[in-house]
Amino acid sequence: MNDCTQAIALLGQHKAEAVLADKGYDSDAIVEHVEAMRAKAVIPPRRNRKVQREYDQDLYKQRNRIERCFSKLRCFRRFATRYEKSRACFQALVALACAWLHLRLYVDTA
Repeated sequence: MNDCTQAIALLGQHKAEAVLADKGYDSDAIVEHVEAMRAKAVIPPRRNRKVQREYDQDLYKQRNRIERCFSKLRCFRRFATRYEKSRACFQALVALACAWLHLRLYVDTA
């Protein structure tokens, strides 16, 4: 099943200032749902869209930082295979992994 079919259910009634997504999520239904949440839709329009929508390009560039963070977190086996089944344990693992990544910026282990 395509990811964009589950986007509205995933967003639900969450509160957000902006929703960042890639071109795969550029559909009128998703954009309308985001705007109904009173959030800013930062989704670049597909090239074949007849009416090109405006979006905040500077804010969209920040999406890359999030993608890189998830890429680094996937190097932690417990995170990638989702060993932690409870929400609290998984959140603790994410916090610990983020702290480890942050410490690696300041500590030279070589």
